[in-house]
Amino acid sequence: RRSSDLELAVRSVLGASRGRLVRQTLTETFLLSIAGAAAGCVLAEILLRIFIAIAPAGIPFLAKAHLDLRIVLFTVSLSLFCGAVFAVLPALQRPRPAALVARSANSGAHVWMRRCLVIGQIAISTILLTDATLLLRSFANLALQNMGMQTQGVLAAHIALPRYRFDTTQKQMEFFLETESALRRLPGVLSVGMSDSTPPGETHNEQIYSNMAIAGKPRQSGGTGGMVAWRWVTPEYFKSLGIPILRGQAFSVAQRTSSEHFLILSSLLASRMFGNENPVGQHIQPVPHGPWYAVLGVAANVKNAGLSGADEPEFYLLRRNVADDWNLWTAIVLKLSASPEAAAPWVRSQIAQIDPTVPVEVETLSEGVNKLADRPRFETALLGFFALCGLVVAVIGLYGVVASVAAQRTQEIGVRMALGATRLDILRLIAGEGVRLIILGGVLGLGAALATSQLLKSLLFDVGPRDPAVFLAVSLLLGLVAL
Repeated sequence: RRSSDLELAVRSVLGASRGRLVRQTLTETFLLSIAGAAAGCVLAEILLRIFIAIAPAGIPFLAKAHLDLRIVLFTVSLSLFCGAVFAVLPALQRPRPAALVARSANSGAHVWMRRCLVIGQIAISTILLTDATLLLRSFANLALQNMGMQTQGVLAAHIALPRYRFDTTQKQMEFFLETESALRRLPGVLSVGMSDSTPPGETHNEQIYSNMAIAGKPRQSGGTGGMVAWRWVTPEYFKSLGIPILRGQAFSVAQRTSSEHFLILSSLLASRMFGNENPVGQHIQPVPHGPWYAVLGVAANVKNAGLSGADEPEFYLLRRNVADDWNLWTAIVLKLSASPEAAAPWVRSQIAQIDPTVPVEVETLSEGVNKLADRPRFETALLGFFALCGLVVAVIGLYGVVASVAAQRTQEIGVRMALGATRLDILRLIAGEGVRLIILGGVLGLGAALATSQLLKSLLFDVGPRDPAVFLAVSLLLGLVAL
C-alpha cells in the first residue's frame, strides 16, 4: 500500500490527472480480480467434484450439481465490482507530496478501512466456526450414543420373496424356516434371529397407542397417545442383537408351536402402560378385536427412529410356526464368533441352495449403522471446511493489518527501543493491535452466532444451539489466532 501511495504521489506531482490515476488503479485491480475469479472458479469446480464424490447417497439432485454459467458470471462480476471499489476509493483521494518522503497522508484512513474489513472477516469466521463446532459435537454425541443393542459381530441379511413364487403365507413360512435351519448349521454362528425389520433405521410397523388395551382395565380415552412401534420376531432375535431382557424372560423355542400369543414390551412402553406395576403375566390386546397376548418380559429400549430420533415405545410379537405370522419380507440377524464379513459369502450360498432366484442383501449391522451416520458426517465435514477457509482468510487479513501497522510505526519502535523499551514491550505494543481486532470481531461474531444458532437446532443431537462449551472453545481458538 505504501509503495502504491508513493507511486500515485509521484504521478500526481508530475501532472497526472485524477482520471488518469483512477484508470491506472482500475487496470491493475481488474487484472488481479479477473485472475483471482478465474482461479476461484477452477478451484470451485474441483471442490464440487470432490464433494459429490464423498457425499453419501440420498441427497436429492446432488449428482446433477454443476457450476451454472449464471453463478460464474455473478462471481466474476462481484469480483470486478469489489476490485473497482477498492481501486477507485484510494485514487479519488489525490495524493499529497508528503507521500514522497515515505509518510502517507492517508495511511490512517487506509488502516482504518483494513481494520474494518478484518473485523468483518473475523466475525463471519466466528459464526462459521461456532456452527461447525456445534455440528462436530452433535456428531460425536451421535456416534457415541447407546443404541440399546450390539452391532459388532452381527450380520444382517434382508430377503424379499417374489410374490409370484411364494403366493401363500404357508410357502413363505416354509422358506424362512428352512433358511433359519440352514444358517444355524454354519460354522461360527452363535444365534439366528428373524424379524420383519431391524433397528435403528429401517421402516417398522406402528400403531396408535390408544388402540392397545390391558385386561381388566378400561381403554384410554381422549387423544391417540402417539404411535407405538412393533415387530414380529423369533426367539433368538434378542440374543442375536444383544438386547437385554430386564424383567421376565425372552421367547422360547417351545412357544413357537403354541396356540397362545406372547409379546415382550420395551422398558419405555412398560413404564407407560403399567407404571411401577410388574407387567409380566399381564395380558394385552394390541389392536381392537384382536387376540390377547401374554406379556413374557420387558426388554431394554432400542433406537428405532434413526440415530438422532428419540427412543420410541415398542413391543415385540412372537413369530410362531404359524402361516399367518409370516410375510414376504424378513430380516435375518446372525450373531457370529468369526468375522461377519468373512461369513457373508457363506450366508448367500446357503440361501441360494434353497432357492437361487431369491434376492438377498447381506451387510454387517455396523455398516448399516454407519450409513445412517453418513449424512450428518458429511454435513459436519462440509461446514467445517468452510469454517476453516473463513478462519484462514481472517488470519491472512489480521496478519496484513498487524504487519502494516508495524511497518508504519518503524520509526516509533526505533525511538522506543533507544529509550530503553525491551523486545517484550515492542511485541506487546504491536500484538495489542491484533488482540483488539480479534476481540471486536469475535464479540460481533459470537453475538451473531447466538442470534442465528437456532437455525441449526434441527440438525443437532444432544447438544443445545447455545451450548456454553462450544462458544468457550471458539473464543479460545480466536485467542490463539490473535497470539
